Amino acid sequence: MSVAFASNSTTTPSREARPLRVMIVDDSVVIRGLISRWVGAEHDMEVAASLRTGLEAVNQLERINPDVAVLDIEMPELDGLSALPQLLAKKRDLVIIMASTLTRRNAEISFKALSLGAADYIPKPESTREASAADIFHHDLIQKIRHLGARLRRKAAVASPPLAPASPAPAPRGPVARSAAPAPVVQAPSSGSLTTRPFSSQAPKVLLIGSSTGGPQALMSLVTELGPVIDRFPVLITQHMPPTFTTILAEHLARSSRRPASEAVDGEPVKPGRIYLAPGGKHMRVVRSGADVAISLDDGPAVNFCKPAVDPLFTSAIDVWHGNILSVILTGMGSDGMRGGKDIVAAGGSVIAQDEASSVVWGMPGAAANAGICAAILPLNQIGAKVNRLFAGDRS
Repeated sequence: MSVAFASNSTTTPSREARPLRVMIVDDSVVIRGLISRWVGAEHDMEVAASLRTGLEAVNQLERINPDVAVLDIEMPELDGLSALPQLLAKKRDLVIIMASTLTRRNAEISFKALSLGAADYIPKPESTREASAADIFHHDLIQKIRHLGARLRRKAAVASPPLAPASPAPAPRGPVARSAAPAPVVQAPSSGSLTTRPFSSQAPKVLLIGSSTGGPQALMSLVTELGPVIDRFPVLITQHMPPTFTTILAEHLARSSRRPASEAVDGEPVKPGRIYLAPGGKHMRVVRSGADVAISLDDGPAVNFCKPAVDPLFTSAIDVWHGNILSVILTGMGSDGMRGGKDIVAAGGSVIAQDEASSVVWGMPGAAANAGICAAILPLNQIGAKVNRLFAGDRS
């Protein structure tokens, strides 16, 4: 016999208990319909509004009061890039995910949006009739909404102390809109409470970096500090990002580091003095080529739902540099990089993870930290200095 218990929540659900409110802003009725159906099918989110222009979003923001906005770039009346600062001016903690098709212009606009306060971006498929492209768009968008929304709620919970328990609310009568309660967000241990292992006694000969959500901003900040390392050692980066976007990211990394940076080319030699970025849509590995090391790109299946993925780069590097590897796992969703990081540590190398407080999403670095493979878990603004010291001979 089942027994029903009254809820201890107040009649007004807390921000943590209620579904995430998602505002969809796109001039395409097809895209609005798709995203609305996807969001509506999730137990922990709901469609707050479906709007055609950025102007409608700005004018109706207070009434709608969304947690997350999916914002198209190209719209009539007020485009996404122009609407972005106006939306954030009205609601500072609004999570905005920019959506655009894969053109160079839109990629450049997406990078500009990140610098103006957008939380993330997502490429829209050229045609929603292509099943695989629509499936990837569906998966990635829902994951971004969920994880970025969860981070917003954690920040709000820290800022606001919990209220005293309220009197039990009366049991609801009649049918309810949702049959299942939102799944609780499982909190990982804070980065300060996790144990670390000693750094390798072997001198690193290569720097490998993996990143995803929040990665472009983190990478551009980090490489500004890595000049001494880049000049003497190869630096290889895998950032979860589609084609065209990686082309723009490489250009930004070159400007930030003041060193050569480009998308890697299959078969090219790996040398000190430059940054190699995995191109969108290809896994990047390294292989021995006689006495040299070369890039190997492949168009194999996604790994950890990603292409490029971090794990293929990390694991391939072991055959080339053995334990003389330093790897850094930056902000990002999922756990990509953790398995490759385990292999690097088993071979004698070291892993540094970005800490939770400075990460946009503490998925990838959190997975590595919780696996116990990290020699350090550091804020983003401390990683560059630590990497420089390690390559200069420090082993502490």
